[in-house]
Amino acid sequence: MFPQPPTPVAGRITRRTLLKATTATAGALATAVAFAELETPAEAAASFVKGVDISWAPQMEARGYSWKNAGGQTQDLLTILKGYGITAVRLRTFVNPSNDPANGHCGINEVAAFAKRVKAAGMSIMLDYMFGDTWNSVGVQNPPAAWRNMTYSQMRTAMGTYVNQTMTIMRNNDVLPTWVQIGNEINSGICRPVGSVSSPAQLTGLLNAAYTQVKAVSPNSIVCIHLAQPQKYDVMTTFFSRFAANGGKWDMSVFSSYGSADLAAGIVGNMKRISDAYGKPFLQSEFGGRVDRASSTQAALVAYIKALKANGGQGIFYWEPECMSPFTGYNMGAWDSATKRPSIIMNGFTQA
Repeated sequence: MFPQPPTPVAGRITRRTLLKATTATAGALATAVAFAELETPAEAAASFVKGVDISWAPQMEARGYSWKNAGGQTQDLLTILKGYGITAVRLRTFVNPSNDPANGHCGINEVAAFAKRVKAAGMSIMLDYMFGDTWNSVGVQNPPAAWRNMTYSQMRTAMGTYVNQTMTIMRNNDVLPTWVQIGNEINSGICRPVGSVSSPAQLTGLLNAAYTQVKAVSPNSIVCIHLAQPQKYDVMTTFFSRFAANGGKWDMSVFSSYGSADLAAGIVGNMKRISDAYGKPFLQSEFGGRVDRASSTQAALVAYIKALKANGGQGIFYWEPECMSPFTGYNMGAWDSATKRPSIIMNGFTQA
């Protein structure tokens, strides 16, 4: 995800206005059980995950930020979010991050500390491996500096070691994640150029090393492959066909989409098509919209939730709804920076 220049797409709201068919594995079968694929539609809707990525929150708190509820009372952020029906929190982790408050931090020890608060609040955890020292997203997939000059074999070993060590830290803190994203918006691959989608055997080898080590530490965690812009169906099929053909292992397909309400049904339809092609459940792990166009963003949130439920999607995560200026210039959160209250966008979670 995140800080790339906007790519104009007709009819889409873009968030990038900020800063500079395989054989079922044991894991896939466990995932099918975990998501109770034989549930009735009513039961499936009741278990729909409403989540948020609030990875900036600890650094915002460290700099004196606080949040008010809709009534104007200062309250713990997680408590406010639970009031909107939020049941899960997604947290990113960087390999060797800087101390930059908005573009760094999120080392695994910081993540584990915050995850304890999330768990204490009764929420599930999604861990998002960026596999970089800072942002990786649909347009950028840079390896951490320490891996930059490695061969494929060396990088595969480093990948497995890193995932094992970090997942072990999560286990030791009793905060094993329900979902684990191995890479963030990896349409073009991971740790490029070594793991580029144009080198599918190496891409698959790196991701399978990560998958194997997640399962070694936490067999019940649901390992996710995360792609962006599912409206670009040919890009989706290019990635998944190459990954599957090379023996790629994953339990769930997850997607980013920041499209407007009128595009939600078609975009979610594409998520379902690509997920059905490989027999995997799916959810939307990133959504957002402009806070200065709160009504349209609220409408889009409602539209995506309805479309996901109608298509068997397992949930949706809003990307950084808690952000406020001047901590960051990102304008696609869901809080009012002037009043410190949630905007009407958050009501979308209760309306669908």
